[in-house]
Amino acid sequence: MGFFAWFLLLYFVASPNDLALGEVRGFTGTYGINYGRIADNIPSPERVVKLLKAAKIKNVRIYDADHSVLKAFRGSGLDLVIGLPNEYLKDMSADADHAMNWVKENVQQFHPETHIRGIAVGNEVLGGNNQENEQALLGAVKNIYNAVNKLHLADVVQITTAHSQAVFANSYPPSSCIFRDSIVQYMKPLLQFFSQIGSPFCINAYPFLAYMSDPGNIDLNYALFQSNPGIDDSNTKLHYDNMFDAQVDASYAALADAGFGKMEVIVTETGWASRGDENEAVATNQNARTYNYNLRKRLAKRKGTPFRPKIMAKAYIFALFNENLKPGPTSERNFGLFKPDGSISYNIGFPGLRSSSTSSSLLSLKVWAMELASTISFLF
Repeated sequence: MGFFAWFLLLYFVASPNDLALGEVRGFTGTYGINYGRIADNIPSPERVVKLLKAAKIKNVRIYDADHSVLKAFRGSGLDLVIGLPNEYLKDMSADADHAMNWVKENVQQFHPETHIRGIAVGNEVLGGNNQENEQALLGAVKNIYNAVNKLHLADVVQITTAHSQAVFANSYPPSSCIFRDSIVQYMKPLLQFFSQIGSPFCINAYPFLAYMSDPGNIDLNYALFQSNPGIDDSNTKLHYDNMFDAQVDASYAALADAGFGKMEVIVTETGWASRGDENEAVATNQNARTYNYNLRKRLAKRKGTPFRPKIMAKAYIFALFNENLKPGPTSERNFGLFKPDGSISYNIGFPGLRSSSTSSSLLSLKVWAMELASTISFLF
């Protein structure tokens, strides 16, 4: 397998050629990553840019609009989605001037040198435990969009919000998925507005968490993209051989039921923890590597899902680094593809900023070449 084939594979994963004329380019290719920073031991934003460019990861999401990050990304060519944290929602919903000032300070002044391609307004708001934020979400979305539009940035900056699985009443089988009654009053107007401005539906999808919640009825191999019998959706007669596709199609089914069957679904978070507490036995280095390697290979094929075969699946991996200051169970702090020193946590084909030894570096290159051969064969 020659270098040219490797180059073409990486090109196809990150090519912008799938962009329809006139669309806001919120996502290039099929693969992105979440750059969380709740840690005191991770590399500087400048070193992170070098890491991302070496790994050829073009799509990046952050959960705020930290200016040190926005400055570091300036001139990098990387596409960035910034976040408006949940604590700002009520203020942004109530005051359009505040929304305008926020966009000027965090988007306009960095444009176009920093490629800010999207603003995620809130994160996992609907289905949470804060009704005031649920009520404020649509107003905040509209005011942020209006500010972007007035500043003539609406053709390059996409407005979204990411949802958790808590917005669904059920998700099995995928075709039966519908939105929970308690959030429909907020979800439908939000979807209506997103439909008008051409925004996708963003979902955080974790087969890891789904398996942990019901290990007795879910095949671990099904969650890890490994060989397994799969499931058949009795309503659509479609077959699923992995949970990731099933979770994406459950989102499409809920959208169709709500009257928005043409809206695209983008997975804004997915990943597998490499370490966990005693009750998180599947949070292992091997399982994390298996999930993330197989997911990367699946996305590289640029194919759709059983229910939406013509719409390429797109996903942001969670996460770039382990975040040692995150609260909660041990797994919450161990989703990173890279260690704090910039070396890889486990090999799925990405180079790190440094390797622990020359031999491990050579082994990593050899394993990468061998394991992606099947993907290249599929593409060519």
